[in-house]
Amino acid sequence: MPAAPPALLALADGTVFRGTSAGATGLASGEVVFNTATTGYQEILTDPSYCRQIVTLTHPHIGNTGTNREDMESEKVFAAGLVVRDLSPVVSSWRAEGDLSDFLAANNVVAIAGIDTRRLTRIVREKGAQNGALLAGSDDADRAVAAARAFPGLAGMDLAKVVTTAKPYEWSEGRWQTGGGFGKGAGVRFHVVAYDYGVKRNILRMLIERGCRVTVLPAQTRAEEVLALKPDGVFLSNGPGDPEPCDYAIRAIREIIDSGTPTFGICLGHQLMGLASGAKTVKMKFGHHGANHPVKDLANGTVVITSQNHGFAVDPDTLPANLKPTHVSLFDGSLQGLARTDRPAFCFQGHPEASPGPHDIGYLFDRFAKLMEERKRA
Repeated sequence: MPAAPPALLALADGTVFRGTSAGATGLASGEVVFNTATTGYQEILTDPSYCRQIVTLTHPHIGNTGTNREDMESEKVFAAGLVVRDLSPVVSSWRAEGDLSDFLAANNVVAIAGIDTRRLTRIVREKGAQNGALLAGSDDADRAVAAARAFPGLAGMDLAKVVTTAKPYEWSEGRWQTGGGFGKGAGVRFHVVAYDYGVKRNILRMLIERGCRVTVLPAQTRAEEVLALKPDGVFLSNGPGDPEPCDYAIRAIREIIDSGTPTFGICLGHQLMGLASGAKTVKMKFGHHGANHPVKDLANGTVVITSQNHGFAVDPDTLPANLKPTHVSLFDGSLQGLARTDRPAFCFQGHPEASPGPHDIGYLFDRFAKLMEERKRA
């Protein structure tokens, strides 16, 4: 078997890590972040929220479960690149259809293996998220460092309109079950319009399982177009980039919430609801990326373990009187949940659809269904 081509990861501060290529050859730049999940690398790579980010997996051994079509969270890989310590030479899952390296190459994703990911993680943790560049098939460190320094950073970058669907579509696929594949969900009780700012498929599946008919719309769809569909509820999806430049979304969300339509937001949708309600957002030092984050529910004091993926947060010091905190992170105290006190609208920063991750916070989808049921009865 021929040796893998050389590869290197360069940070904007001049730090260079050398290893071997684990995917496509070429150059890719982006924001370097670390993810602490031990499983679900395919779901992470295909999460549109990772657009323009180079993902470092802190778990040392990656790739032994291979890849398959069913674990795609979108139609392609959106992460700018992948960094791992040890790439498994063996694929041992009964669900595997191919290995990780071939999957990355087929999706034209640059990746590096064989570097000290613990050292890289410490740099990101101490200095904050770093602009970086991956170069595979070459050992030109100067070129990689220059590319890292040329990357403008995610602050001020509107990526929702980059990753969104080009046209509306209906979603009908339910939850995956062993031996049965994806189901069709329960009987239809509600019509939900979902804004696609970079939506993950498992979010849509969770809505289907609550008896929703789901219509997915592009990120820049105007509020009047949404309300003309007379939905029982509106969902605001996850997505990449800085929420503040998404003025089109903020305007639309404000109108939808003011109409009294039940509204539920996740991740970027959470941040956009905060902005639409009068709060402000801030760039976090290195963000939350993983599947083991403890969050406290302020209503009853319970602690849930959650999946997270975000680099921006709603600033708790800027909340208006009609926007109350519902959840906080037990890692750093940052806001994890908000609810409007004057409208049937709420949001959560983490990922209750948990793909990958625990299902502790999945009850938020039930809360959304309850709001829609109450409105139908009113």
